[in-house]
Amino acid sequence: MSKQKSSGMKIQWGRLLKKLSPYTIQKGLRYLKHYGPREFWIRLHERFEPEEVPYGPWYEAYIPDETVLEKQRKHTFAYAPKISVVVPAYRTPSVFLKQMLESVLAQTYANWELCIANGSPEDKEMCQILDGYQAQDPRIRWQPLKANLGIAENTNAAFEMAQGDYIGLMDHDDLLAPNALFEVVQALNTDPRPEVVYTDEDKVTMDLKEHFQPHLKPDFNLDLLRSNNYICHFFTVSRAIVEKVGGFRREYDGAQDYDFIFRCVEAAGCVAHVPEILYHWRTHKASTADNPASKMYAFDAGKRAIEAHLERTGTQGVVSHTKDLGFYRVQYPVQGSPLVSVIIPNKDEKDTLQACIRSIRENTSYKHYEILIVENNSTTDEIFEYYKQLSKEPDVRILRWNGVFNYSAINDFGAKNARGDYFLFLNNDITVITPDWMEEMLGICQRREVGAVGVKLLYPDNTIQHAGCVVGMGGIAGHLFVDMPAERTGYLHKASILQDMSAVTAACMMVKRDAFEKAGGFTKELAVAFNDVDLCLKIRREGYLVVYDPYAKLYHMESKTRGLEDSKDKVRRFQTEIEYMRSHWIQILKKGDPYYNKNLSLTKWNYSLKPLPGMKNRKGQ
Repeated sequence: MSKQKSSGMKIQWGRLLKKLSPYTIQKGLRYLKHYGPREFWIRLHERFEPEEVPYGPWYEAYIPDETVLEKQRKHTFAYAPKISVVVPAYRTPSVFLKQMLESVLAQTYANWELCIANGSPEDKEMCQILDGYQAQDPRIRWQPLKANLGIAENTNAAFEMAQGDYIGLMDHDDLLAPNALFEVVQALNTDPRPEVVYTDEDKVTMDLKEHFQPHLKPDFNLDLLRSNNYICHFFTVSRAIVEKVGGFRREYDGAQDYDFIFRCVEAAGCVAHVPEILYHWRTHKASTADNPASKMYAFDAGKRAIEAHLERTGTQGVVSHTKDLGFYRVQYPVQGSPLVSVIIPNKDEKDTLQACIRSIRENTSYKHYEILIVENNSTTDEIFEYYKQLSKEPDVRILRWNGVFNYSAINDFGAKNARGDYFLFLNNDITVITPDWMEEMLGICQRREVGAVGVKLLYPDNTIQHAGCVVGMGGIAGHLFVDMPAERTGYLHKASILQDMSAVTAACMMVKRDAFEKAGGFTKELAVAFNDVDLCLKIRREGYLVVYDPYAKLYHMESKTRGLEDSKDKVRRFQTEIEYMRSHWIQILKKGDPYYNKNLSLTKWNYSLKPLPGMKNRKGQ
């Protein structure tokens, strides 16, 4: 074992030992029972791995200073709606209640009201505190409920109090950053005007001494929302949408906000995301934020919320829990039996291609497919002998592309000769892991809003090669979670849940024929690099989604046939392709990938924080 690795383990175990308390041990035993020894160990290792950029110091450097806040207080918006912050309160500890109230009073945007429905009118101390703050500021209003009606009905009572143009949801023991409403209203001053706005968030200890676990979110991501209530806090919605969809529904208690968010985004024409940490979710021992296994009913309600959403949108899907509670899997069954055209470019590499074809034949449960081998300037006798064998199979065709190697042109040629309504672009160095991989991809790709689907690719040593792409990472585009052990789930389990991406790799990518043709196919100017990223961005420009599906898994020996960028001509060609991407996709490169977050690093693949000016990460970089 290396000294560096040993030191890292000491750091991890040191952090772990500091956290050992009777409650922590009890919690650990619950998780051990839930996950089993192997997966528990994997998650424990992931949980205590040191952050490259520690969040505590980063957050202190991130928050706006008084100069910025004062400038916000003096700012005049062209559109200055009243924001009704609604809070269902019930037996709120006095210190938490006061801190929540103070966080709203500290807002730099002034046109707000705070509407509190108190489900514990018998709590005299709470009533006195609320009376005092209401007398201090008329923007604070509260009313006692006759009895505790549950979180859904208590929230609906607060909704009825609201008089604002927009309504923001807040828990009774959480905190808003002082610039929260300012940033939301700033988003409401864009064109088109959003009907729904959500922000980033983090967690804070009960004593407010430590901020941790920042949730840095993407812009609206339908498939991620179907996998997890990533929107959560701080959620603001127009009064018109609330009146249209109705309030909370008590049959979804425990996931009432998840159900409400689904109905709101379904009705909204525009959903905006503010990539700023503006909500602080207080955690304590009884909360699902710290002990998810304690409220299984909430996760069952979340499952039902997704199922109801699928039914309302006319989408066939089967929802199930994952082992990471609060995260779900939606499986989309294949409709009918459409033909899938598997398109594989090849030059020589007989053994590699043969292993790929054998893997497809032996490990693919979906049967209605054809295989098109696009032969490109092979020279060995053995590959042509193998082609003769393949040609005898009724669903295999050998196509010949005699031009110089151009990945885009070769695949376009294959697509033009394909008979299927779905193209499955596949490298010749792929080996199937999950037998239902083709059904997985096809069920998703058949959805009307989806244009392309990518998969989870692993290196032969069971580390990740691809779990989606981020535009801008490494300069133009890069893969997420490269070299991370395959059994790990990554930041907020993102390596292991279905979600939308800006791009996925064409080493294994299914594309709907209509989407491919509308996008104009691959771009010939991109002979080797970035052609799949470019295609995905063109597909998205046509209004389709590009989906990452981690449940379809395959092995990939990356670039085995193509070789390395190790000659002057290859380097020159690569630079030309970089310039093409910069000139054609400068807007997304400047603005940032909408499915990522501006506060995340573009030089790391693991959702590390982007160091702020003057900060150093753990390695001093």
